[in-house]
Amino acid sequence: MKRKLRKTLNLIKKIILGFMLVSVFLILLMRWFNPFGSMLMVERKIAHWNITQQRTWKDWDQISDNIKIAVIAAEDQHFADHWGFDFKAINRALIHNQKNQKMIGASTITQQVAKNIFLWPSRSWIRKGFESWFTVWIEVLWSKQRTLEIYLNSVEWGEGIFGIEAASRHYFNVSASQLTPHQASLLAATLPNPRKWNPANPNDRIQKKAEWIRQQMTNLGGKNYLKQLN
Repeated sequence: MKRKLRKTLNLIKKIILGFMLVSVFLILLMRWFNPFGSMLMVERKIAHWNITQQRTWKDWDQISDNIKIAVIAAEDQHFADHWGFDFKAINRALIHNQKNQKMIGASTITQQVAKNIFLWPSRSWIRKGFESWFTVWIEVLWSKQRTLEIYLNSVEWGEGIFGIEAASRHYFNVSASQLTPHQASLLAATLPNPRKWNPANPNDRIQKKAEWIRQQMTNLGGKNYLKQLN
């Protein structure tokens, strides 16, 4: 029994070590090579085989600065400063969720990249543990600019619509490089539930949030904020 237990423990150790090495290697590769897709895209395709997925990769310089600052304003205003986790936002979310039935999250852009690219879309402590592992290594091995570039090219913006180029074309019939501050703020405003809301036909809630996002874009310093991401 002791021998079998020892073999089982050694096997578990090898599996864990193998996972750690492979995952870090993949993250390192993506510092220079663009991901072909994301685990979220795989999950959506399995759930809806009949929906054609739209996604066209655009490099950093081919993406409007307006959408870069808009998603930061909407999703993660401390993006340039934190190391993958916004602990103040996490604390606020914990306090809110203890007092309210409607749950809110506190995921940073880095955490969202870790989840969308590498992991399955579900809520569990196990998934959160894996997400934290990937988040730490993304922060270590990628620049903030690279993280935001992959985020913008991978985030879901509607049924079968992935990445900012597909979203720009679908909703506004322009390329990602041509997005105005108004269009960018509308796109960013739908991110909490992109399959429910339409940035090209926004309701009052989305319009008000987009207006708030544009104000936050100004408060953050506009395009000058992006200089911190190099």
